[in-house]
Amino acid sequence: MMTNNIQENIFTGKTIVATGKFMNYTRNGINEKITSLGAKAGSSVTGKNDYLIVGEKAGSKLDKAKQLGVTILSEQEFEAMLV
Repeated sequence: MMTNNIQENIFTGKTIVATGKFMNYTRNGINEKITSLGAKAGSSVTGKNDYLIVGEKAGSKLDKAKQLGVTILSEQEFEAMLV
């Protein structure tokens, strides 16, 4: 099923925050990738986030996501879910 030329996938309709330094993406690049999947790229961690994608030196957003029970993905896990 197509929605606005975006093929539905596991991330469609989800809210995803990215934090830290990534190997394969710039900050804008990963947010563009998130948006291209039909998801919303968030900037702060809340209980409403579906996923937090973490790179190196993730910091306080990682701690908050753990406290709130947000699903945490490494960059590699995120990319594996795209297939």
